[in-house]
Amino acid sequence: MDKSVYLGVFTNAFEILGTQLYWLVLLILFAAVLKSAWFKGVVGEWMVNLIISRNFKQPEYFLFKDILLPTEDGTTQLDHVLLSPYGVFVIETKNMKGWIFGKEKQTKWVQQIYKHKSYFQNPLHQNYKHTKVMEDLLGLDKDHIKSLIVFIGSATFKTAMPKNVMRGGDLTSYIKSFKTEVITTGQLAELRQQLTIDKLESSFKNKRDHVKHVKEI
Repeated sequence: MDKSVYLGVFTNAFEILGTQLYWLVLLILFAAVLKSAWFKGVVGEWMVNLIISRNFKQPEYFLFKDILLPTEDGTTQLDHVLLSPYGVFVIETKNMKGWIFGKEKQTKWVQQIYKHKSYFQNPLHQNYKHTKVMEDLLGLDKDHIKSLIVFIGSATFKTAMPKNVMRGGDLTSYIKSFKTEVITTGQLAELRQQLTIDKLESSFKNKRDHVKHVKEI
């Protein structure tokens, strides 16, 4: 067989192999993204946004999503802030599976999947800072700011949880259980304007700086 024929065969084989490896690498990267904490967080926040947008309409309710606010020592990121006449709801989302063990005052909670246990920060403590930032920023009475922790996914609570820790399906009924007006229409408009002014631009630099700040903490 002519050398040029051999060369052509090998060239075609390498091209086919290169194409297959290219798609294999893309597939591996795609699978890694799907399993990442970042992607799970995005999906969880999207699902909560969907629940809120379907059940809480303007002008009575107004939702801020994934907002970055300045603090004395850096920045803090809030998944959802829902303004309403019945209070300001600060919502932290967790997209998790397995069994969840935790108590209100514990520093760490436990996620158990079969025999494997992992620990994560008590989301109530995490959201406490968020509510304090909102309290200072908006000048509201702390009783008018409601901290909510919402679990999206197949997670099952194996210990009794406070009323403000819930599954996604209970979010709507919990918020609608607040029926006493504590914020006037005029105040609501002022709060919306204040948050719009004070929230940081959702830029790559600001998000990068926030991640760096969190790691330093």
